[in-house]
Amino acid sequence: MKGTRHSEEQIMAILKQGEAGLTTAELCRQHGISEQTYYRWKAKYGGMESGDAKKLKQLERENRKLKHLVTLDNRALKEVLAKNF
Repeated sequence: MKGTRHSEEQIMAILKQGEAGLTTAELCRQHGISEQTYYRWKAKYGGMESGDAKKLKQLERENRKLKHLVTLDNRALKEVLAKNF
Protein backbone atom coordinates (compact mmCIF):
# COMPACT_ATOMS: atom_id res chain seq x y z
CA MET A 1 0.00 0.00 0.00
CA LYS A 2 1.31 3.42 -0.93
CA GLY A 3 2.16 5.77 1.92
CA THR A 4 0.52 9.13 2.45
CA ARG A 5 2.10 12.41 1.48
CA HIS A 6 -0.05 14.44 3.86
CA SER A 7 -0.05 14.46 7.66
CA GLU A 8 -3.22 14.54 9.71
CA GLU A 9 -2.74 18.25 10.34
CA GLN A 10 -2.47 18.94 6.61
CA ILE A 11 -5.56 16.85 5.92
CA MET A 12 -7.50 18.78 8.56
CA ALA A 13 -6.41 22.08 7.01
CA ILE A 14 -7.51 20.94 3.55
CA LEU A 15 -10.90 19.84 4.88
CA LYS A 16 -11.37 23.15 6.68
CA GLN A 17 -10.70 24.99 3.43
CA GLY A 18 -13.43 22.89 1.85
CA GLU A 19 -15.82 23.77 4.67
CA ALA A 20 -14.96 27.44 4.23
CA GLY A 21 -16.49 27.41 0.77
CA LEU A 22 -13.72 26.54 -1.67
CA THR A 23 -15.00 24.26 -4.42
CA THR A 24 -13.92 20.63 -4.32
CA ALA A 25 -12.39 20.73 -7.80
CA GLU A 26 -10.32 23.84 -7.01
CA LEU A 27 -9.24 22.46 -3.65
CA CYS A 28 -8.12 19.17 -5.17
CA ARG A 29 -6.22 20.93 -7.94
CA GLN A 30 -4.38 23.18 -5.48
CA HIS A 31 -3.26 20.31 -3.27
CA GLY A 32 -2.66 17.74 -5.99
CA ILE A 33 -5.18 15.19 -4.79
CA SER A 34 -8.08 13.46 -6.49
CA GLU A 35 -11.69 14.13 -5.59
CA GLN A 36 -11.95 10.53 -4.44
CA THR A 37 -9.15 11.15 -1.93
CA TYR A 38 -10.84 14.32 -0.72
CA TYR A 39 -14.15 12.55 -0.12
CA ARG A 40 -12.41 9.58 1.56
CA TRP A 41 -10.64 12.01 3.91
CA LYS A 42 -13.92 13.81 4.52
CA ALA A 43 -15.62 10.53 5.45
CA LYS A 44 -12.80 9.54 7.77
CA TYR A 45 -11.74 12.86 9.31
CA GLY A 46 -14.82 15.04 8.76
CA GLY A 47 -15.79 16.93 11.91
CA MET A 48 -12.63 15.92 13.78
CA GLU A 49 -10.09 18.16 15.38
CA SER A 50 -6.34 17.63 15.19
CA GLY A 51 -6.22 15.92 18.61
CA ASP A 52 -8.99 13.53 17.63
CA ALA A 53 -7.10 12.50 14.51
CA LYS A 54 -4.00 11.74 16.56
CA LYS A 55 -6.06 9.61 18.94
CA LEU A 56 -7.61 7.77 16.01
CA LYS A 57 -4.17 7.05 14.55
CA GLN A 58 -2.94 5.78 17.92
CA LEU A 59 -5.97 3.51 18.32
CA GLU A 60 -5.50 2.13 14.80
CA ARG A 61 -1.85 1.36 15.58
CA GLU A 62 -2.81 -0.35 18.86
CA ASN A 63 -5.52 -2.34 17.09
CA ARG A 64 -3.03 -3.52 14.46
CA LYS A 65 -0.63 -4.72 17.21
CA LEU A 66 -3.41 -6.57 19.01
CA LYS A 67 -4.53 -8.30 15.82
CA HIS A 68 -0.95 -9.39 15.22
CA LEU A 69 -0.74 -10.85 18.74
CA VAL A 70 -3.99 -12.76 18.28
CA THR A 71 -2.71 -14.16 15.00
CA LEU A 72 0.50 -15.31 16.68
CA ASP A 73 -1.48 -16.93 19.53
CA ASN A 74 -3.68 -18.78 17.05
CA ARG A 75 -0.65 -20.07 15.16
CA ALA A 76 0.98 -21.27 18.38
CA LEU A 77 -2.20 -23.07 19.48
CA LYS A 78 -2.52 -24.77 16.10
CA GLU A 79 1.08 -25.97 16.29
CA VAL A 80 0.54 -27.39 19.79
CA LEU A 81 -2.64 -29.16 18.70
CA ALA A 82 -0.93 -30.53 15.61
CA LYS A 83 1.87 -32.03 17.74
CA ASN A 84 -0.59 -33.68 20.12
CA PHE A 85 -2.48 -35.51 17.37
